[in-house]
Amino acid sequence: MNEPTARPATVGNAVPTTSGGRPSVIQLVFREKGALYAAYMPVFSDGGLFVPTTRDYKLGEDIYLLLSLPEDPQRYPVAGKVGWITPANASGGRTQGVGVRFPTDEKTRALKLKIEELLGTQISSSKPTQTI
Repeated sequence: MNEPTARPATVGNAVPTTSGGRPSVIQLVFREKGALYAAYMPVFSDGGLFVPTTRDYKLGEDIYLLLSLPEDPQRYPVAGKVGWITPANASGGRTQGVGVRFPTDEKTRALKLKIEELLGTQISSSKPTQTI
């Protein structure tokens, strides 16, 4: 693997790392459901996840995620696109990063359902997340 091009960030127990090249490849590991809840973006119709990063991205830019979910040994590859940007020094003390919109395909739809099943009733919680 190449040297990281962005400083890895830790939010809760989600630890993203990146490797060089285009599109960006980010390994995102969720060790607890609370961190997954904070990063999940149901605002995207096909689902998505917030990825803390200091790297500058543009809307629509390709990002390849290697996603690990709590209590699941499998890694899920997701070829997503930037659909949300939280800039540095955002209001409300929000973490800088990007929202990665999941693609519209059967494998990713199954992943979205798996995430929503893991989160259960938390999805309708009023607890703040890293985005909305």
